[in-house]
Amino acid sequence: MWYNQDMAEKDTVTPASKILTNPDGSGVNRAYIDIMLQDDTPVLCVNRGTQKKRLMPFKVMYGNNTNFWEKGGDWEYYFMGEDLAKVKEKAVTKTGAWDSIPVKKKPWEKEEHSSPQGFGDDYTAIAALSAAEKIQYLNNNKQKLNTLLAQKNKDKEVVTEALVDTTRDAAIINHAVLEEAMRMGDDEAKKTTQDLVDTTHEMIKSSTQLFSEDVFNNELMNTLVQKSNGTIVQHMTRVYLNGIAFLSYYNNLVSSSSAINKIRVSFNTKYRNYYRTLLSHMPIEDVILERIFYGGMRAITPDLFFNWAVGFLIHDIGKASAVQYHEGEAAYDRSIVIEHVKQGYTSIMNKTNYPREASLITGYHHEYYGDPEGYGYFRAYLESYRKANPNVKQDYCISYELAPILDFHALAYFPAKVLEIIDVYDSVTDPHRVYRKALTPEQAITMMREEFIDKRLKVDPILFDIFAAFIKEKHK
Repeated sequence: MWYNQDMAEKDTVTPASKILTNPDGSGVNRAYIDIMLQDDTPVLCVNRGTQKKRLMPFKVMYGNNTNFWEKGGDWEYYFMGEDLAKVKEKAVTKTGAWDSIPVKKKPWEKEEHSSPQGFGDDYTAIAALSAAEKIQYLNNNKQKLNTLLAQKNKDKEVVTEALVDTTRDAAIINHAVLEEAMRMGDDEAKKTTQDLVDTTHEMIKSSTQLFSEDVFNNELMNTLVQKSNGTIVQHMTRVYLNGIAFLSYYNNLVSSSSAINKIRVSFNTKYRNYYRTLLSHMPIEDVILERIFYGGMRAITPDLFFNWAVGFLIHDIGKASAVQYHEGEAAYDRSIVIEHVKQGYTSIMNKTNYPREASLITGYHHEYYGDPEGYGYFRAYLESYRKANPNVKQDYCISYELAPILDFHALAYFPAKVLEIIDVYDSVTDPHRVYRKALTPEQAITMMREEFIDKRLKVDPILFDIFAAFIKEKHK
């Protein structure tokens, strides 16, 4: 049970540095750390300037930085008396003394391959592989998926395990390789990462084909939840799998039903007022469905599907800190949040030959239709374009292709608008949320409609309604 702030203020506190660091500087108190990780002991975080107090789980703080209590900055860290007494009691029972045990690195742990914050324990071992071994790792995973594809009678549990594990590994390997590539010149980096690009693309083709056989179901969702540990790489895994599942659902919907006609019939009463705010320069009678989707609503071609899937997989590739987007103040730093978009966009654009669609998805997936809470490269480019061309207006809302985005004829890129929705949904339903209880699918859809559409238009209302139908179908 978590304590509230009033209880924290009444309790005696001890600085974390006095408890977790040996007085002689020989190491850290490994016995205490192990117990605190197991018990998820609360850490009292006090802002030096504002004196605001936040309680954070030790597991989260330690996962972000294994020496968080030693760093400077705006925060001080304490343990409360009652919690510390429990830790000491367990330490005595376990070891017979309150000894401090120095940390010993595993033989394969190297400083240059230490795990980035939020990328999990598997990162260090995978990052330590040679370039050729990383590619072979991806190839082995691709072969695993292809073997499953060839089977007539597939075990859904085996398929879902394989999808989750291979996606997670691909996200880790991509981050590790791009982290190294950022220290190279652009031409050298593109040569170095070419095998990564080719192998990841082939693996994604295999995984998307498994989805085409309708394996996305409650088994996969349960596997995702069971394997989720709150790390960034698990978020990337869930977003990728949810993303390609939604694109498959969307294609089936617009290809085999009268869904588009139904949207067109209800457009004036249900959607026009939302889009009128985005296309305010146009006469209201011209705000029609064909103005929302450049070229009209249609199914996604296989080439676009695969390129977008790459973008979904690596959308947070620039993130190097465990930022909890929709949580409390102690975990939210807007500058860090914005930086991950910039780093991801530039690393993919400049250091790889990934399709440009993937880089734009990475850089544009928090635009929120220009809302002040959004951020990303597109709004900066659009602002500069409008200054140079003050009489030019955007006459469309969403484009499937790159050209209308790059030429500023449309306000948003289709896969980025899809990813905005999935990204928020995953954040608020993540079973490992720190500050608040995870929302149920139904609660998440209700909250998002109120906060991201009705109060302030951030996500696309038509795509959101299709996503809501997708979630309802998936969880029925």
